[in-house]
Amino acid sequence: MLITENILLALAGLKSNIMRSLLTMLGIIIGIASVIAIMTVGNSITVMVNTQMQEMGANNLTVGVSAKSTSEESTTSGLHFGAGNRREMDTEDYLTDEMLDSFLQEYGDNIKYTLLSSSVGSGTAMDGDLYAYVNITGYNEDYMDYTDLTLLAGRSFIEKDYENAQKVCIVSDYFVNNMFDGDTSAALGSSIEVNVSGKYYTYYIVGVYEYENDSYSSSSTEDTTTDLYIPYDTARAQLHTENDGYESITLVTTIDTDSEAFADTVENYFNVKYYSNNEDYEVTVTSMASMIESMTTMISTIELALAIIAGISLVVGGIGVMNIMLVSITERTKEIGTRKALGATNGSIRLQFITESVVICIMGGFIGIILGIVLGAVAATYMGYSASVSVVAIVVAVAFSMGIGVFFGYYPANKAAKLNPIDALRYE
Repeated sequence: MLITENILLALAGLKSNIMRSLLTMLGIIIGIASVIAIMTVGNSITVMVNTQMQEMGANNLTVGVSAKSTSEESTTSGLHFGAGNRREMDTEDYLTDEMLDSFLQEYGDNIKYTLLSSSVGSGTAMDGDLYAYVNITGYNEDYMDYTDLTLLAGRSFIEKDYENAQKVCIVSDYFVNNMFDGDTSAALGSSIEVNVSGKYYTYYIVGVYEYENDSYSSSSTEDTTTDLYIPYDTARAQLHTENDGYESITLVTTIDTDSEAFADTVENYFNVKYYSNNEDYEVTVTSMASMIESMTTMISTIELALAIIAGISLVVGGIGVMNIMLVSITERTKEIGTRKALGATNGSIRLQFITESVVICIMGGFIGIILGIVLGAVAATYMGYSASVSVVAIVVAVAFSMGIGVFFGYYPANKAAKLNPIDALRYE
């Protein structure tokens, strides 16, 4: 009952001095709003990054050949130097089909797709005044199945296209809009010529896919660069690749495989069986799951640092609350003396003023939460992310507001509780 009366007294006091109460809350409001806004934007970025990387493949393993790290050496004069220029990769340094076949025979149950890609480059398809920007990339059959394009017309690549390195391609609906005025029937079977850094490549269109526009892109439809898909061996032939090996491949593990743990298995398999005698190169495996975790940790660290900086204003706001409470005690000295003369204990006086301090901070905290959510949502939307409010941040903000109220309200409340009732009643 005493707490309820104290809350009502605190609200009555706030109502009687609305302007002073708002100014007292201002530091709390700004601090809480800043923390909530920062946490909302950070949470939105984290959700977006995780979503995009999950779409890229959280269970993907990038298997690549990289130079071995060597220890630093020193000359007789004491000068230190590194390994120097490492030799170029030779044919025996690359991953081969034989290595992959051997690996898949042993661990095939853990692998869903083996992805191979080879970039020819970015170029421009032109036909008179018509043009379209494209990225030409060759993909193997597994990659095309993994990509799961939405075909609007025509077909995907067939086995003959891959085996014979046919000069066929699959283009986007944006490409067809630019080059064929949106007529997919006219596009299918037509030949196109693409200029890539002065080299001209000719392809025949066999399919048209639906391009998913990046909502963050500011380029117009006409100037949007889309992917032009060709068979993997076609790209290799056009690039005049001298060896049949691979510098890197991507493995997509099955759902029930722990990709992070399996990454060590893959790395050990290739290094022990094929690269143990290679003095310059080794196989390294990167897990997309570990990249997601590292990215999330980095964003969370930055978010926490910014929140702590913004939280400094909460301390300033708490000092403001303490200052106003001291002023309030001075103004209400006679009231305190009267209550003590009527039998109020030091504990009840202390509780009254701590309650007032907590009420001020909680009200400021709730206003700050609402303001922070609005600011965070606006900022996230402006940056192109879907707003994702951090529930944890809201709970922490409410608890922190109460904590500030108790912490900065205790000293004034304790001072009020220790007033001598006779001196208080004499106070003018």
